[in-house]
Amino acid sequence: MTLIISAVVLGAFTYGFRVAGPLLHGRMAPSPQTQEWMTSAATVLLVALCVTSAFADGKEWSDPARPIAVAVAGLAAWFRAPFLVVVLIAAVTAAVIRLVT
Repeated sequence: MTLIISAVVLGAFTYGFRVAGPLLHGRMAPSPQTQEWMTSAATVLLVALCVTSAFADGKEWSDPARPIAVAVAGLAAWFRAPFLVVVLIAAVTAAVIRLVT
């Protein structure tokens, strides 16, 4: 029963959070400094997600191919390669390293 209540409460808060954006869009305008901070915060969260998922999968440490492939993909993204190219470069890098080791 507690699980059902938790799921309903989480769903209600998620729905409320999503509805708040369009409803408050015309009434509130964040300052340019706040917008810049939110953009930087989103970037930091994505980088943190990439780093943590590159080194571990939640149960154990990953093989050396994964962090190297993530680093190579990050380098390709830095040079503004298309997303599909970034993914393919990461996949090929990981495959080659796993084949060699």
